[in-house]
Amino acid sequence: MRTSIDIPDGLFERAKRLAQSRRTTLRELAIEGLEAVLERHRRGQTKFRLRDASFGEGGPIDGLDETDWDRIRDLAYEGRGG
Repeated sequence: MRTSIDIPDGLFERAKRLAQSRRTTLRELAIEGLEAVLERHRRGQTKFRLRDASFGEGGPIDGLDETDWDRIRDLAYEGRGG
């Protein structure tokens, strides 16, 4: 199917450079992009997901309540002159 769309100049230039560097066409890039968006939508991944960057085991140190912000702040700045 043939259609036309308006693309912001900056986006068009970036896409054109990428297509040239990948030795492909703008048409192929557009198809690839639309397919990626539709696939994310199909899987329900349309919203931002924060990467799990947690480390260590357990939770807060023993005896520390996760809502005790004053104590948490004191521990975070302990030994830093504050």
